[in-house]
Amino acid sequence: MSSKIDYISADDGGITMYHGVGNGIAGWSDSADGIASVLKTAGLADTVFGSSTMDFASEVGFEDDNAAQELWSAAIGIYNWEVNGVAS
Repeated sequence: MSSKIDYISADDGGITMYHGVGNGIAGWSDSADGIASVLKTAGLADTVFGSSTMDFASEVGFEDDNAAQELWSAAIGIYNWEVNGVAS
């Protein structure tokens, strides 16, 4: 099992992060800062796959279908700055 986050899904207006499909939940948050915090703790795999809920986020508590992707992108921006020193 990978200890780094390599799978995400949109759930209840937030994003659930997994250590691979079926390998356990690393965390959940509905804020970019919270997601970035989980990423910093668990680590981020080179490739991250997303559930179809990331594309149909309005069906799982987000205002529109783009909102989960926008939240994830904001969290990745925070993570990249705080961990890698790179602005995205």
